[in-house]
Amino acid sequence: MTIETIRGRQKLRRKVRGIAAALLPYLPNGEIAVEAFQQHLLLTQRAGLMNAVNMDTGYVNFLSEAAKQNVLEWTREALGDAPFVAGAYIEGESGDVVALYRREMDRIKKFGGTPILFQTARLHGKSAQEKIASYTDVCKGHENVLAFELGRMFAENGEIFDDETVKGLLDIPELKGMKHSSLDRLKELDRLAVRDQRRPEFAIYTGNDLGINMIEYGSDYLLGLATFAPEKFAERDRLWAMGDPGYYALSDALQYLGNVAFREPVPAYKHSAAVFLHLTGRIPSDRAHPSNQLRPKWEQEILLDCARRLGLPSEPVSPTALDVSASGAAERRQALSNQRA
Repeated sequence: MTIETIRGRQKLRRKVRGIAAALLPYLPNGEIAVEAFQQHLLLTQRAGLMNAVNMDTGYVNFLSEAAKQNVLEWTREALGDAPFVAGAYIEGESGDVVALYRREMDRIKKFGGTPILFQTARLHGKSAQEKIASYTDVCKGHENVLAFELGRMFAENGEIFDDETVKGLLDIPELKGMKHSSLDRLKELDRLAVRDQRRPEFAIYTGNDLGINMIEYGSDYLLGLATFAPEKFAERDRLWAMGDPGYYALSDALQYLGNVAFREPVPAYKHSAAVFLHLTGRIPSDRAHPSNQLRPKWEQEILLDCARRLGLPSEPVSPTALDVSASGAAERRQALSNQRA
């Protein structure tokens, strides 16, 4: 692989499929900000991106079964019939791996979502054939399933698969795509090369928040970074498809945001997202889940610069402007219905 061969693989003006992994926001009192969550899902959908919920960005590793169920209910309530993706997460649970995954997938399908399979440490150390067999059994009978390939810098249950495993996953007909989150451009280019040769219609969704321009080489995306400014990602995608050189300035500004937000420790990016979305008036507080790593107090200052580069407003809203306790569901449903109409 050389610079010349990499440049030769650029796919100019390709239409990009974008998915934003939704942050789960909180009120100042620590309650989930349901209305702000739903409003952000709608904003993302209207921008032209699909939503993904119960993802790493949505603190799925910290959520109870009841909370994950609530997120699915709130998502369907907000989006109506619009498609969405949701994480099937089983880490820390006892029982048969296949049965646990299928339970989560059935729950997601009940709400009309497409499941994406988070990895489990219980398959670490298994042979490629054993992993492929497990995924085959998990996916059997489902029409549309996505897989996750997550680097350990994001979560301990993650794993970057070997080449034999990747090829075997590509051969599972129910699997329609895979999110690749290694933060390694060359590894992702390898994945794209194998995909192009073995199953061209298979979607590779980049999770490389430090290399968001992988869309130029054939990746689509399922990014936590996209939840910071979904309309700006959608605009960037349109500029690329149009061949508009304005693509470069916007891509640079988004990449700057990605470099700031996804610095070490990487899991703290979710707090960065909360700070950014609060600064830009999207959510009522900059609180993260209490179990998540936090950024320093000066995070707001550097993220203000990121917002300005993107031309976004940077005035936090008061908590009462997006007051979202669990009450008022009927009023929310009516308001959301009016917005969708």
